[in-house]
Amino acid sequence: MDFAFVAQYAVLFGYGILVTLAFTVGTVVLGVLIGLILGIGRLSRFWLLNLPLVGFIEIFRCTPVLVQLVWFYYALPVLTGIQIPAVTAGVVVLSFYAGAFYAEIFRGGIISIDRGQWDAGNVLALTPWQIMRCIILPQATRRMLPPFMSQCVMQLKNTSLVSTIAVPDLLYQGTLITAATYRPLEVYTIVALIYFIVLFPITVFVRRLEIRLQRFR
Repeated sequence: MDFAFVAQYAVLFGYGILVTLAFTVGTVVLGVLIGLILGIGRLSRFWLLNLPLVGFIEIFRCTPVLVQLVWFYYALPVLTGIQIPAVTAGVVVLSFYAGAFYAEIFRGGIISIDRGQWDAGNVLALTPWQIMRCIILPQATRRMLPPFMSQCVMQLKNTSLVSTIAVPDLLYQGTLITAATYRPLEVYTIVALIYFIVLFPITVFVRRLEIRLQRFR
């Protein structure tokens, strides 16, 4: 193994890292917004509202991200006649995928709070929104944080799949460098190490966060 040539492609690796991180942050933010809307909507007792939300969530949770990406990028334009840019397809799919999981995390955290907390808020003559904001969410947030952070870690790893539709992320740059150098062993080893360097501190943080929250309880 000879890694001497890697320095020549440092700019491509750096650009790939920036694209990967931008996709992660952007789709996490959009996913949280989608998840909040879906999660709060799932708390409704009206089945006409609940049923389509359940269908949306389960479609994205129960199908592989790669299949979703390929379908949105290649199949959807056949149905609509509109070509979707690769970046747009990647952002939409990863945001919807993350939103489906975040929705269940938010919903699970909220319904895990004892019903007596709602009753206490009603006794204090608080509105439903005040009860949610001041009583339920502060308690639910502590329970939601560990799975939420774990899903964020998964989201960063899922961004590697956008390389299949030619989004210039880290893995795609690795593919280009491999095609130019014919050194797949060294190139993909570097790619794997970069992912590890980025993800390992986050996983350590999540683990410590879970320990602290357990002690807090």
